[in-house]
Amino acid sequence: MKGFLLAGTASGVGKTTIALAIMAGLRRRGLAVQPFKCGPDFLDTTHHTQICGRPSRNLDTWMLSVEANRDVIRNAAKDADVLIAEGMMGLFDGKSGDAETGSSAEIAKLLKLPVVLIVDAAKTARSIAAVVLGFELFDPELQISGVILNRVASERHFAMLQTAIHASCKTKILGWFPKEAAITIPERHLGLHQADEQSLQEEAMAARVDTLAALAEKHLELDKLLELHCGMEFAESRRLAGTTAQAKIRIGVARDAAFSFYYEDNLDLLQEHGAELVPFSPIRDGQLPNNLNALYLGGGYPELHARELSANSAMRDAIKTFAATGKPIYAECGGMIYLSNALRNIEGEDHALCGVLPLSFEMTGKLVHFGYATVEFVNDCLLGPKGTIIRGHSFHYSRIAATPQLATSYRVQYSMSGKEELEGFQSENILASYIHLHFRSNPVVVENLIGAIHRAASPQAVGA
Repeated sequence: MKGFLLAGTASGVGKTTIALAIMAGLRRRGLAVQPFKCGPDFLDTTHHTQICGRPSRNLDTWMLSVEANRDVIRNAAKDADVLIAEGMMGLFDGKSGDAETGSSAEIAKLLKLPVVLIVDAAKTARSIAAVVLGFELFDPELQISGVILNRVASERHFAMLQTAIHASCKTKILGWFPKEAAITIPERHLGLHQADEQSLQEEAMAARVDTLAALAEKHLELDKLLELHCGMEFAESRRLAGTTAQAKIRIGVARDAAFSFYYEDNLDLLQEHGAELVPFSPIRDGQLPNNLNALYLGGGYPELHARELSANSAMRDAIKTFAATGKPIYAECGGMIYLSNALRNIEGEDHALCGVLPLSFEMTGKLVHFGYATVEFVNDCLLGPKGTIIRGHSFHYSRIAATPQLATSYRVQYSMSGKEELEGFQSENILASYIHLHFRSNPVVVENLIGAIHRAASPQAVGA
């Protein structure tokens, strides 16, 4: 399988822009490109998906086992011509400062992906060679197969950089990128803007893709990139047995500009266990889809769409009515906020929400929490019995406005701070949390959730 991992010397060096350009260039050649993103990221994956026309998947050696990561690649890339994984942060950045755990480097080594290093060359000359040489020598077990220089000022600037690198380094230069404002993706508090926010006009998006593809063809060695191969075996992946003996259930999944943070593998696992996923929009729709047996409300940007969410009283009432039926609702981060009484935005304006959970939230204007999390169930809940352990991550700029008066089902340990807290708020048929769980880190939770949905449904309701 042709494939490689695009890594950076640090965050902000242009990994996503160059990854998208390569994807666009290879797609223009008629190749099926399967994208991946290293680490817990829901935003870069939306850009990958839009360019490649197939869902981008997350690779993560902290949340998932090596074999689970291999299954993610095998399942997604089996009918692709080339796989491209975009790294996170700097190549060697991970869970801690003294080990590679959770880093792009660890993913590359365990999954046998050649590394192409992206270096920000702005305002540098001969010193660029010291940067490249340092990355070459830092980990002798990691083979860096090429380097791409970004934000190069001119052809003359590139010639100087090329001379410096060739004189001191063994890594091949696979191209360079100029400064290009037309393809820069603006950032916001949770990272880059989502792909569908760049342009709602199909023509404008097509033009952007054409620009990316043209830049890749002009400035990058695409043929040499296609000579790189993923070294792992692509035998048949392991799939879970699923619950085929039970009747099909329908799970409503909130998916629009306010709710888009889902691990694709979470959705895959639900479908493998017999669930039909039915998308709906809390912003636009006036009612829930018919005959739903459960709701899955993911994270996203409810704070940016609080006015529209609040104004859609028909959907808020529909959510409240659904909750009163006793059918299960699972919500993460933004989904939990939507189920609450109200959200206060950064300007101090309050927006009424569903009122299903006795909670209220407020935006803080600063990062409240970021990092991996290990979750142990301290009580039985929708996802399984007490003692179950699963991993995920937390990333939010909001906080609960007052001490919650709700039972908790999670004991959460945050990897970076070591802090522990009780979380996972439970109210009868509802489980809500700030934690974005990766179901493939312990797939039994999917079996448990599907079982809970079946138990909550009447025989007449299931599969209706």
